[in-house]
Amino acid sequence: MISKTAGGAERASPMEWMCGKASRAAGLLSLALSLILVFAAPSLAQEVQEAAHEAAGLNGAELGVVWAIPFVGILLSIALFPLLAPHFWHHHFGKVALFWALAFIIPFAMGHDGTLVVHELAHMGLLDYVPFLILLGALFTIAGGIFITGNLHGRPRFNVSFLAVGAALASIVGTTGASMVLIRPVLRANDGRRHNVHVVVFFIFLVSNIGGSLTPLGDPPLFLGYLRGVDFFWTTAHMFAETALCVFLLLGLFWLIDRRLYNHDEDFRNTFDPTPDTGKIGIRGKVNILLLLVVVGGVLLSGSWRPGISYDVLGIELGLQDIARDVILVLAALTSLAVTPKGVRESNGFNWEPILEVAKLFAAIFVTIIPVIAMLRAAHEGAFAPLVEMVSRPDGSPINAMYFWMTGLLSSFLDNAPTYLVFFNLAGGDAQHLMGPLARTLAAISCGAVFMGANSYIGNAPNFMVKSIAESSGIKMPSFFGYMMWSMGILVPLFAIVTVVFFLF
Repeated sequence: MISKTAGGAERASPMEWMCGKASRAAGLLSLALSLILVFAAPSLAQEVQEAAHEAAGLNGAELGVVWAIPFVGILLSIALFPLLAPHFWHHHFGKVALFWALAFIIPFAMGHDGTLVVHELAHMGLLDYVPFLILLGALFTIAGGIFITGNLHGRPRFNVSFLAVGAALASIVGTTGASMVLIRPVLRANDGRRHNVHVVVFFIFLVSNIGGSLTPLGDPPLFLGYLRGVDFFWTTAHMFAETALCVFLLLGLFWLIDRRLYNHDEDFRNTFDPTPDTGKIGIRGKVNILLLLVVVGGVLLSGSWRPGISYDVLGIELGLQDIARDVILVLAALTSLAVTPKGVRESNGFNWEPILEVAKLFAAIFVTIIPVIAMLRAAHEGAFAPLVEMVSRPDGSPINAMYFWMTGLLSSFLDNAPTYLVFFNLAGGDAQHLMGPLARTLAAISCGAVFMGANSYIGNAPNFMVKSIAESSGIKMPSFFGYMMWSMGILVPLFAIVTVVFFLF
C-alpha cells in the first residue's frame, strides 16, 4: 500500500522535498489540534470530562452491523484499489480515506450526543492512533538514516545468517526499521545471481513479519496490545517457542532452496557484478544506532515508570509516562533528521511518502473501527454475536485455533494492527485476564496478527516497502497473486504445524 514518490518532486533537492513534506504534515497536525482546542475547549471539554466519568462509553449492544460498513470500506479500498485502479489510488488515497472516516463521523454525530462523539474520537486518537504513529514514524525516520556500505557475497551461508540476524533485529527496532536498514545490503549481496526473487520473499516472511514477534517494538499490533496493558516482555516469554519454530523451519527451507539455486547458477562466477566490492563493510549514519536505542529506552520507560501523575484531556487520562515516551520518540526522530550526515538518506532512497500514506490511511482505520470495537465488546449482546460463537465453545471458553486463524486470515489482507485490536476486544479486552487465564488465547491472537501479515503484500506495511525497493533495484518481483503462491505453498503448511503444536489442544 506504499506509493512511489510523487511526480514533480525532482524539481527540488531531496532534502528540501523531504522537509517540505514534513512541514506540510506538521501543519496538518497543528491545524487538527487547533480545531480541537477552538471547538472543544474550554466548555465542551468540561462537558466531555463529566460525561466520560458518568458513562463507560459507546454501548455496542445498541449498534447495528451497518455501522461496520465504513470500516469494511476503508479496508477493502486498501486491498483492492492498488490492484484495480493503481493510478487513481496513488493520487487520491487520502480522499478515499477521508470519505470513509466521514461516512462514520457524520451519521454518528447526527445520531448521538456531541460529548460522546468527541469523547470517542479523543479516546481513539490520544490513546491509540497518536502513540502508534509516533512509534512507527520514529522508527521509519531513524532507520532511514542508517546506510550499510560495501558489498557482500550472496552465498547460501551468508544469506541464511543475514536473514537470521534480520529476524532478531526486527523485534528490537521493529519490522519497518529492520526492513529499511537491511533490504538494500541484501539486494546488493545477491545482485549478481540469476535467481534472487526467493531471497526477497523469505526476507518479507522473516524480517518484515515473523521476526517482529517478541516485543511491542517489533510490530504495530503488539504495540497496540502494550498500550492496552500487555506487559512489555509478555510476548517474549509467551511467543518465543512459536516464533523460534517458524524461524527455524523457514531458515532451513530457505537454505535448501538457496543452496540448490546457487549451485545450479552456472554462469554466476562469470557474470558481471553491477555493484563490485567497494572495500570493507561499514555503516554511515552511526548516530542513528544510538537513537534507535533511545527509542527502545523510551518505550521501556513508559512500561516500567509509574509516577502516578496523569492529565485529563477531553475525558481521557494521559499518564505522564506515556507523554514522556512520545516526547522522547519525537525528539529522537528530529535529532536523526538534524545530525544525520548529508547524503545518507539520499543513498538509502529515503522519502516521506510511505509514512505519510500510513498516517492518512490509519487515521481512517482507527476512526471507523470505533463502532466495530464497541460491538465486539458487547459480545453475545452485539451485532457480531455469530463471530463470538465461532471462536468460542458453548460454555464460552475460547477456541484458540480459531482465534489464531481468524486473526491471521484477516491480517493477511487487511491491516494487522486494527485486526489485532478487534480480536483482542473480542476475547474480552482485559489485558490482565488475557495475560493470565487466557494466555494461550492472547498468544494465538498475537501470533495470527504478526505471522500471517506475511501472507500477502498488503498484510503489513513493510511488505510493500520491500517489494518497491526490490523492483527499483531491477528485481522482477511476483505479482500480488504470484506472491501469494509462495505464501500459500510455504506459510500455510507452516501455520498448520503451529496450530497443531501450540493451539489445537
